[in-house]
Amino acid sequence: MLKKFLFLIVAVASLTACGQQPADQTKATGEPQSFGEAITADGAIEYAALLPKMQGVDSMAVKVKGKVTGVCQAKGCWMNITDEASGKEMFVKFKDYGFFMPKDIAGREVIMEGYAFREITPVEELRHYAEDEGKSKEEIDAITEPKEEMKFMASGVLLLPENKH
Repeated sequence: MLKKFLFLIVAVASLTACGQQPADQTKATGEPQSFGEAITADGAIEYAALLPKMQGVDSMAVKVKGKVTGVCQAKGCWMNITDEASGKEMFVKFKDYGFFMPKDIAGREVIMEGYAFREITPVEELRHYAEDEGKSKEEIDAITEPKEEMKFMASGVLLLPENKH
């Protein structure tokens, strides 16, 4: 009976841990904060520089710097970065669902290491992500076409310190 009780406790703890948010990791320290595999900023290229390199290429291992425009508001399990000049966004997931990002980092810069690739995202998946982002029912219902997107599978992310002007 004790073994069953302990198993139940461990199972419940494991399930509830999946839904828990990471601790507030956006405290200003002046140093980049690391998520996932440890990476450095060395050799990172701006997202704008990645776009021409991806012409005619299915995928590419790369280290990219970009500005976060949105984060999954359910768990922090994905984010979008953008090239401000062109307005083009890139959807970012995290390798093996192994780490999450803080939900309050929109507007911050990150450096990510992993693989960039193009993919067509189906309508249902686009609607799911819009819901995760907290968009209105009208905005979600307006999604009616699949979308070819730049995507990124990050193995590690550096969250750069906020620029306080």
